[in-house]
Amino acid sequence: MIKIYHNPRCRKSREGLATVEASGQPFEIIKYLDQPVSQEELTEIITKLGIEPINLVRKNEAIWKSDFKGKKLSNEAIIEAMVMHPKLIERPIVINGKDAVIGRPADNILNII
Repeated sequence: MIKIYHNPRCRKSREGLATVEASGQPFEIIKYLDQPVSQEELTEIITKLGIEPINLVRKNEAIWKSDFKGKKLSNEAIIEAMVMHPKLIERPIVINGKDAVIGRPADNILNII
């Protein structure tokens, strides 16, 4: 089943959800701001994405700029920051089995569904 990590207040995330819905495949919506992800789950997502943790961070968020920008952070510390402040996680993230993409642009999602 497809999973989409979704923020309904985000236009890009809503576009990603529409792409998943249009696929006609069963899917699960995870509103990660309401149901925060664990450190283990986020680590698994990053592994599936095949990226470094820093590449999943929304660097224009105020909390990143005030608390983390310019600091030397380990990958684990970056993941901990995203777990503590889920607003920092780029969205939407779509997972289909072993494959995952960040749905920006939404057309990226078509590569895995």
